[in-house]
Amino acid sequence: MDEREWLTERFEEHRPRLRAVAYRMLGSVSEADDAVQDAWLRLGRADTGGVENLGAWLTTVVARVCLNVLRSREQRREEPFETRVPDPIVGREEGGDPEHEALLADSVGLALLVVLETLSPAERLAFVLHDMFAVPFEEIAPMVGRSPAAARQLASRARRRVRGQAPAPDPDLARQREVVDAFFAAARDGDFDALVAVLDPGVVLRSDGGVARARHTVVITGARNVAEQALTFGRLSPFARPALVNGAAGVVVAHGRPLSVMAFTVTDGRILAIDVLSDPERLDRLDLTALDD
Repeated sequence: MDEREWLTERFEEHRPRLRAVAYRMLGSVSEADDAVQDAWLRLGRADTGGVENLGAWLTTVVARVCLNVLRSREQRREEPFETRVPDPIVGREEGGDPEHEALLADSVGLALLVVLETLSPAERLAFVLHDMFAVPFEEIAPMVGRSPAAARQLASRARRRVRGQAPAPDPDLARQREVVDAFFAAARDGDFDALVAVLDPGVVLRSDGGVARARHTVVITGARNVAEQALTFGRLSPFARPALVNGAAGVVVAHGRPLSVMAFTVTDGRILAIDVLSDPERLDRLDLTALDD
């Protein structure tokens, strides 16, 4: 086996972890794949003779690529506090897709990714690498141009934001589905009280319709406000197809074509967050083949 073949095999061994890092960093499957491909190209040009830990080297390369993408994205934003619903990973409710499972190892829900979108690029990198992939702060610090202590503070600030805004979902998927089904049944029947009962008082609904819409993102808070909004799309309930969205109970609403992907965060029998992607351009780019009959 020559050196090129050896590097190719080693890279493929690390690819699932690299994709997982990039997806958490960017919230986009296509951009994550581009970042991993960039790492492969850089590997081909690099002198790796002195690299003792190829996995750590590749993780650093992917992280730096993602950091540049995040910084470029931040500069392009017209509204600094604009909320963006990341690309969801959609699969059949029974699961069984190894590629999706590898990408979502550690159960990265869509609500968590939405919160990560609100972090600064440096905070996001420090949190993702340290808290999700156990990368030491001594290795993170050079990537963000800070000391290890400062990198630790970046991760700490991000951690507080995540804990306050992205609660962990109920681990019982069947219980999640029961609550989501109750939500759609109430919306279909126009039962306002039943909707309020299944929603947490502090529930947050985030709907990303894309830049082509008059308003990019709509954010609604509170059980009664979200219930009122749910009644307006109750007519779409018959077109809601159960699916796993980032490993949790969700739905794909389709009527001739995909209209939206809805992710739910369910805790203690109530819905704490609903994240909706309804941007037609981004929906067209999603891989929904897992739902084909």
